[in-house]
Amino acid sequence: MTSLLRAAQLALLGFALLLSPAARAADTVTVGTVGSASANLWPVFIGIKKGFFEAENLKLDIVYVQSSANLVQQLAAGSLDITMSTGLVDPIRAIAQRAPLAIVRFEVQAPPYAISAKSSIKSLKELKGKTISLGGPKDITKIYVERMLAPHGVKPGEFDMVFAGATSARASALQAGAVDAAILLPPFNFHATAAGFNELGLTIDYAPELPFSGTVVNRNWAAKNQAIMQRILTAHGNSVAWFYDEKNRTEAVKMMAEVSRIKTEDVEKAYDFFAKGTFFERTGTISQTKMNALVTALQQLGDLPTPFNTEQLVLPGVTKLSN
Repeated sequence: MTSLLRAAQLALLGFALLLSPAARAADTVTVGTVGSASANLWPVFIGIKKGFFEAENLKLDIVYVQSSANLVQQLAAGSLDITMSTGLVDPIRAIAQRAPLAIVRFEVQAPPYAISAKSSIKSLKELKGKTISLGGPKDITKIYVERMLAPHGVKPGEFDMVFAGATSARASALQAGAVDAAILLPPFNFHATAAGFNELGLTIDYAPELPFSGTVVNRNWAAKNQAIMQRILTAHGNSVAWFYDEKNRTEAVKMMAEVSRIKTEDVEKAYDFFAKGTFFERTGTISQTKMNALVTALQQLGDLPTPFNTEQLVLPGVTKLSN
């Protein structure tokens, strides 16, 4: 009888374990992002390293894609479930063409880019006739560069463009001497400055109203996985809060230095830059004012019709809007 009782107890324990949340296999989410590790993905790496996604029973499968345009194509086709911290202009253009995509939150709520140039170039006006590395012919970096150059007398068409989707590739082109200047994200701009290149200006000084990146989801996937979507946003919110806690600075810097392979001192500058400027959106919401500013910029380029209903860009029941 004792043996039978023990066997029954073990059977019940095993059954309970099977039913418990801890025993459930984690939900795998395929997350696309452009190029390679950079500071705009900091919260994602924090969420993975610190277990915030794991705590929500999630496993992220990170897929690096060559360019923002290719990323949006794969997301719309269903090859990716979601993108995190991708530039917003390509998804907006795709949604306007009826692609099944939606923006669910802002990530980097202002442009954190800098234009870095060869040591012989001292100012933005000297970029007339020079070759600049951008993200792509329709990339948001093109909008930023044109905004920065216009006040200095350099008009579109008065400089040559070379395209590279990832900021790491643009930094490499600059360091190799293949281009005269490049628009770079931290920590790559700080690394370029340390290597003797000149920083000519910050994008936020010329286009502070334009949001840079966000979390974009395939609508069909989201409709079938609403609970998973909410858990992703919860984990990501926890990651952003962890980033802004000053006591985590050293650990956060170490994480980014490892994944980006950039010197610690340059990553420290990137952390201070992002934290001081509050670039990462804290609340998980989308500012309608900033969204309208970006839509207006795209309308001025002729990329969106006038009028344009911005409500079609978001996911009802998931996206949180603010004024």
